[in-house]
Amino acid sequence: MSKTTGLLQRIQDGETVIVAEGYIFAFERLGYLKAGPFTPEVVMDHPELVRQMYKDFVRAGSDVVQAFTYYGNRSKFKLVGREDELEKQNRLALKMAREVADETGTLMCGDLSNTWVYEPGNDEAITKTKSMFKEQVEWAVDEGADFIVGETFGHLEEAVLATKAIKEYGKGVPAVITIATHFTKTTTEGKPTTADGIEFNEALRRLVAEGADVVGFNCTRGPRSMIPILESAVEANIGAPLAALPVLYRTTIKEPSFFTLPDPWTGERAFPLDLDCLLCSRGDVVKFTQRCAQLKIPYVGLCCGNAPHYTRAMAETLGRVTEASKFSPDMSVHGMYGTDDTKINIYYTDLHKTSSSDTIKK
Repeated sequence: MSKTTGLLQRIQDGETVIVAEGYIFAFERLGYLKAGPFTPEVVMDHPELVRQMYKDFVRAGSDVVQAFTYYGNRSKFKLVGREDELEKQNRLALKMAREVADETGTLMCGDLSNTWVYEPGNDEAITKTKSMFKEQVEWAVDEGADFIVGETFGHLEEAVLATKAIKEYGKGVPAVITIATHFTKTTTEGKPTTADGIEFNEALRRLVAEGADVVGFNCTRGPRSMIPILESAVEANIGAPLAALPVLYRTTIKEPSFFTLPDPWTGERAFPLDLDCLLCSRGDVVKFTQRCAQLKIPYVGLCCGNAPHYTRAMAETLGRVTEASKFSPDMSVHGMYGTDDTKINIYYTDLHKTSSSDTIKK
């Protein structure tokens, strides 16, 4: 473990901890990871790229290097015929994350995720899920994780299994557990629930009772549709620090999950390959971060769709100057929008004054 101030102490001291997630979608966009299985094979195939992405996110403002072990479980790797490489993949992802964290003075965390193996009431599936969580927790601890994340759980009970595994095999490292809305379900009063029908605030309370140190929400919901459930959790005072890590897609109150978002041009479901047309803007990230700050949510980040410029926008909204801030936008010297007359071409200045519709006609 690192000698830097730990996660829970930082939160206790009133800090906001930024955590960059989103490696799965980022590497799929780059062409190093297959959509469908979404397994982190790039760790084995191109470790130098994973190390660089760790650095890029820290440079943009992440306080944590989250080891790329999402979907790095036995079931997922068996699906792509690489189960014999599983431990090597996990340990390599963790080792690189530890090295980058030590180089940059940040924290490193291990990462568990939903398994797609768990089934309520299925003893065999539950046993397999427990086994997969156990080995990933043990690898993370061996490689020096400062804390362990368990994320994107649609079922509360699978989240509980992850919490118990971290508490039993994690040798005292904190557990950050976040739930997601894989399936759009509500109570009779219209409140959103987990896939197993537990109202969100009650689900968070149960996770705290099981020993989770930080609880909250990640994935599936974008900034706009995550805010209401965060406001509800703050008001409910669930008994532990809250985490908020939305996807970078423009979900709505009507369509709160990016699984069901329609392509605005075709009306067809955009997930998973046509989500690009629904990406959030940096301004969306700024507004989300501002609201989280108002709500005093101490653990914030971004999930699927994330990229360093989004993380930088989040960090700068919180008043930070990151290494990447050297290259933050400065439109005062832009050829069309700039204010320095000596650098602006007259033609483009006139074009800028023309309405967009007139420009299209021309």
